[in-house]
Amino acid sequence: MPPFIFHRETHTLQIMSDASPATKSKVVICIGDIHGYITKLQNLWSNLQTLIPPSDFHYARIIFLGDYCDRGPHTREVLDFLIDLPSKYPNQSHVFLAGNHDFAFAAFLGAIPPPPDGSKFSDTWEEYKPSEQREGWYKDHGYENMHLQGRRWAGKIAVKFNTAKGIDYKGSIYDAGSTFESYGVPHGSPDLMKAVPDKHKKFLADLVWIHEEDNVSIETDKGLQSCKLIAVHGGLEKGKDVKHQIKYLKAKDTTIPKVEPLSGRKSVWDIPEELSKSPIIVVSGHHGKLHVDGLRLIIDEGGGMEQNPVAAIVLPSKTIVRDTDKSEEIIVS
Repeated sequence: MPPFIFHRETHTLQIMSDASPATKSKVVICIGDIHGYITKLQNLWSNLQTLIPPSDFHYARIIFLGDYCDRGPHTREVLDFLIDLPSKYPNQSHVFLAGNHDFAFAAFLGAIPPPPDGSKFSDTWEEYKPSEQREGWYKDHGYENMHLQGRRWAGKIAVKFNTAKGIDYKGSIYDAGSTFESYGVPHGSPDLMKAVPDKHKKFLADLVWIHEEDNVSIETDKGLQSCKLIAVHGGLEKGKDVKHQIKYLKAKDTTIPKVEPLSGRKSVWDIPEELSKSPIIVVSGHHGKLHVDGLRLIIDEGGGMEQNPVAAIVLPSKTIVRDTDKSEEIIVS
C-alpha cells in the first residue's frame, strides 16, 4: 500500500494509488475521549476535514468512543456539537458510544433504562457500600433509587487530591464539578436535573454501550485486511465469555453496578483470546493512552487532561490526527 501524503500546499490527505471510487475502502474515523473540551473537539474536527478528501470525509463512518463530559469546562457545548452533527453532515453516519462518565451522568439524570429483571437501582449500591463515605455519594433529591454510578458521579469526594493523576479532584470521583458548572449550577446540586435540556437527556439515553460492524478495512503487516470491528469504551474483559458480554452490552443491562467494559483497566486492555483467532479490530478510548498494536486500538491520548491532545484514528490507514496538528507535510506509511 503506497504512503499517505499530507501536502502543505493542498492540505489534503491523498491516497497515492489508482484505485477507483468503487474499490476504495470506506473511511472509518474513531474519535477518542473529549471530556468537555469544546475547542479541542472543534480543532480536531477541522483537522480531520482538512486532511481527508471531501469525498471520503462527507461519507465517512464516525465512531465517537465515549466520555464527552467531565473534567473540561464545556460539556454542554460538546453535547450541542455532537447532537448537531447528523443534520450538518447528513451523508456521514455517526455512532456515539457511552463512556463510563456518560453513563454516570445519565444515571444521575434518570436517563438510563430500568433494570431488566425488575430490581431497584438501589440494589446496585450494596457491593460498594464500604466506599460511600470516602467517595461522598450523592444524597439529595432523587437519590433513594438512583444507580450507584449516578450517586458516585454527583457526590463530593472527601479526599481532595487524586494521587494517580497528581491533581485535585473536580468535585467527585468522576471530576463532575465542571459538568455541573457548564449548565450553570453548583456541583452536587439536584437543580442539574432541570438545567439539562431534554435533547441532551435524549442523547445520553440513546448512547450505545457497544458497536459492531463488518467489513472494516485496516492496513496490517500483510497489507489491507477486511475485518469485523467492535467498538466499546474500555474494551472487552479477558477470561469472560465474549458472547455474554456483547449480549448484556447491547441490552444496556443496568442491574450491573460497575460495567467493566466501560470502566475497567487491565481487565479490558487486550483483545480476548477467543477473538484473536479471527481478524477482529477492537477499538476503545478510556485508558488515557494512545496504543495501536495490531488490531487493538486504544485512542485516548487526552485522558481529560488540559495539557494533552484529543486524538482520532483514521481507517484504513491508521493515521493519527490530533487537535494540535499543524499544517505541515506528513508522510504516513
